[in-house]
Amino acid sequence: MISPPRKQAPISSRPPAVVDPAKAERGRVAMGWLHTAHFLTSAPQLEHLPTLDLPEIAFVGRSNAGKSTAINTLTQQTRLAFASKTPGRTQHINLFGVGKQKVDDAVLADLPGYGYAAVPKEAKLRWQRVMGNYLMTRETLRGVVLMCDPRHGLTELDEILLDVIRPRVAEGLKFLVLLTKADKLTRSEGAKVLSITKLQAGGGEVKLFSALKKQGVEEAAELLWDWVHPEPSTQPASE
Repeated sequence: MISPPRKQAPISSRPPAVVDPAKAERGRVAMGWLHTAHFLTSAPQLEHLPTLDLPEIAFVGRSNAGKSTAINTLTQQTRLAFASKTPGRTQHINLFGVGKQKVDDAVLADLPGYGYAAVPKEAKLRWQRVMGNYLMTRETLRGVVLMCDPRHGLTELDEILLDVIRPRVAEGLKFLVLLTKADKLTRSEGAKVLSITKLQAGGGEVKLFSALKKQGVEEAAELLWDWVHPEPSTQPASE
């Protein structure tokens, strides 16, 4: 008895993804670098922060925007940054050292979340002043990472923060908007909010980010690595 011919699986017209070895290596290096993050110190006020002669990257965002989760995902650690059970209660600036072979070459600064309604108005104003002073006067600040829940978009407080750093951005300060919790969006929703936020950010980098699906994690890590380790200029010397 002749058996019927087997059905062949349809041939996909999509070409296989091509992995750039150089890019893969850059991602591996950047993620390995961030994995070295370790706690340095914590301070309730700006004047209590030590003056460190290292480039600093600040992480900021509204309460519940996923800031602590994003820091822990980028550093591949579970409890480096702590999320308070009561949003808005964490009111210290926490510094983490980063560097290979136990030699720090950068600092990550975790600033308190802002905008939580249950926090007393006096505390809100105090922390707005602290954050404003930090972002405007911290001499070693190299870049700012703003966490934003894409389901709500940039809020009024987020835009105020961007206005605060805009003069420093014009002088070379880097900034990145991470649209956290991107896994809660459809592909079309993600593309739409990405486009809108890029217009609102006015020159900064904007990336979709999901700690759950690891979306955008390596790309963000590479960007932070580049901020701290810029490639030397290739411009020819003038005659």
